[in-house]
Amino acid sequence: QVQLVESGGGLVQAGGSLRLSCAASGRTYSSTYSSYCMGWFRQAPGKEREFVAAISWSGSNTYYADSVKGRFTISRDNAKNTVYLQMNSLKPEDTAVYSCAATTSVNGAYVYTRLVEYDYWGQGTQVTVSS
Repeated sequence: QVQLVESGGGLVQAGGSLRLSCAASGRTYSSTYSSYCMGWFRQAPGKEREFVAAISWSGSNTYYADSVKGRFTISRDNAKNTVYLQMNSLKPEDTAVYSCAATTSVNGAYVYTRLVEYDYWGQGTQVTVSS
């Protein structure tokens, strides 16, 4: 089992920045046992959960939704078992609950982008961008 805990959400004005963190724990979350691709998803009120960004276990590959490309940056520190989402130039339409997710990878360089491919989920953290 893998446990994921997000932090860093909050209220920010349009144009501002936030950095989300996702701390992973659990016996199997280790390069000894497996490698995990990590992703960030978000869900706005009345909308379906959507993909935001993902990063391979090795960190060598990343992928972003078109709506956040150039503004958001995903990164990871495997020594700290933590994944980050740096969000710049925030817009009101970025308002949502942001959740991190993990899935076992076929190899250290693979990136998954579909919600159904992820096995473990955090509880989410609220991000609100005011206009």
